[in-house]
Amino acid sequence: MSEEVTWTQEKIESFQDDLLAWYHHEKRDLPWRESTDPYRVWVSEIMLQQTQVVTVIPYFNRFMEWFPTIEDLANAEEDKLLKAWEGLGYYSRVRNMQHAAKEMVETFDGKMPQTIEDILSLKGIGPYTGGAIGSIAFSLPEPAIDGNVMRVYSRLFCLSDDIALPKTRKVFDKYVRETMSQTEPGDFNQALMDLGATICTPTKPSCETCPIKHYCEAKKTDTASSYPVKKKKEKAKPLYYVADVIRNKTGAFLLEKRPEDGLLSNMWTFPMRDVTKEDYDRLVASYDSVEKKELQVAEQLSLYEEEKIDIKEKQLLGIVTHIFSHRKWHVLVVEDLLRDTDREMLEKQKWVYQEEFDQYVFPKPQQKMVDLLKKSMNN
Repeated sequence: MSEEVTWTQEKIESFQDDLLAWYHHEKRDLPWRESTDPYRVWVSEIMLQQTQVVTVIPYFNRFMEWFPTIEDLANAEEDKLLKAWEGLGYYSRVRNMQHAAKEMVETFDGKMPQTIEDILSLKGIGPYTGGAIGSIAFSLPEPAIDGNVMRVYSRLFCLSDDIALPKTRKVFDKYVRETMSQTEPGDFNQALMDLGATICTPTKPSCETCPIKHYCEAKKTDTASSYPVKKKKEKAKPLYYVADVIRNKTGAFLLEKRPEDGLLSNMWTFPMRDVTKEDYDRLVASYDSVEKKELQVAEQLSLYEEEKIDIKEKQLLGIVTHIFSHRKWHVLVVEDLLRDTDREMLEKQKWVYQEEFDQYVFPKPQQKMVDLLKKSMNN
């Protein structure tokens, strides 16, 4: 637990003035800052979770073009909604957004509510997003505490509390509330975001150019690199798959829609089967041991025995890895050429030509598999 540091009211006001003056002069030019429209603030803040600003900008612009109002978002078809989010990951975020939009249409006349209690009642909106919306759109003196803000304040006050622990947020909430601007809370929160993103960075912070260096305890003691304190994340659990890029005689590829529940729900991928690490390693070794990386039809691990798929040829496209929050996928990607296209389709399967891929919502692992396929076809 950190030793409590308190500031005089005069010091707090001086700190606010210096931080806000810097922000008003140096703030980043971002499309969602063109207005304080709560819908734009909400969409941008959800997109920015676990995603860099430069990545979010084109997604934000397209999203606002496709769904310009809360009502448009509430009424959007799921396929189009997921397509707008394709590549951002964490698809539950956009599903929660649509759920919240429907709540606003039903309960708040299609508008974002204006009290922090009502904002936080909406699905998918937690303290950080609620604080951002409340402060930026409605000038509510609510903190918006994310990783950037915790990094700034941990250095500002030399807070040694572990930021990986949920209970630590209360510590930072107290310090931010005591020092934040009551008259410009939105600009204050955005100033902290920008400061953490551009100056008070995780490594090699630019302390000499920092507008609040005279208030920073870590600067005084030359200990910025020691903050914030964060325990190491647990390693992601490894999972192993074989993905079959099945191509028929007409050149179409077999796509399969994932179940409605679970990870990457209702998204499209090449057919995938989970395998043990031992079988995965054996398959990798089999490809590596065969000249030209071609695999005999006998080495199929009975993946499609129950479907009676007549494989004419198999060859390795490559290996894809993808890390989710708590798991890591290892996917052996194999291309299969069928002898005969006449087969009974399983539920939620389609033959799709490559030029039609952009009409389907692909998760990031599938996009990586398609990249392997394109590379193979261009060679």
